[in-house]
Amino acid sequence: MNENLEPLERLADMFRKLDGVGKRSAARYAYNILSFTPEEAAEFAEAILAAKTEIHRCSVCCNITTGEVCRYCASPERDHSLICVVEDPRAVMAIEKTRKFRGVYHVLHGTISPMRGILPDMLTIRELLARLSNTDEDNRVEEVIIATNPTVEGDATAMYLAKLIAPLGVKASRIANGVPIGAELEYADEVTLLRAMEGRYALN
Repeated sequence: MNENLEPLERLADMFRKLDGVGKRSAARYAYNILSFTPEEAAEFAEAILAAKTEIHRCSVCCNITTGEVCRYCASPERDHSLICVVEDPRAVMAIEKTRKFRGVYHVLHGTISPMRGILPDMLTIRELLARLSNTDEDNRVEEVIIATNPTVEGDATAMYLAKLIAPLGVKASRIANGVPIGAELEYADEVTLLRAMEGRYALN
């Protein structure tokens, strides 16, 4: 890229902040923006700002939403006694594609990783335990399915959660290895995900 085109270089640098976007892809995206009309460029920028300002975490499950509570937590048709714990909102979307899971979710927003400086109190574990400690019979949780990715960090997080959940008298289970080791749920196909959910095994 021409080093004299500082605005274009700065735009490409912004695209490089996105996961999986390398130098060449970032440059291509930046050049594509140049083909936008002023109206299209303004709309693009507005969409980014709207997503950042209007989307926040659900007050119950910590999934992303534009309302106080996400549609899954608000739905009376979902089984609120069954919680599926995932790493991020993309995993929620992947599981929903199976059209078989009728429980609700809890989004951790990451996994425990001391090597990367991510400690348990940086995730939404406290919020999860608060949900599980609810003694109201109408809102009591019977089972927690831990569906963190089948990676070293995902497995370590699953075991950590299982130890915290055990004293609460709630069943904790782990999705089966239908998902390849080291894979991420958002890239798994619906059939593989469904088999992993159905083949879950107890952790406590």
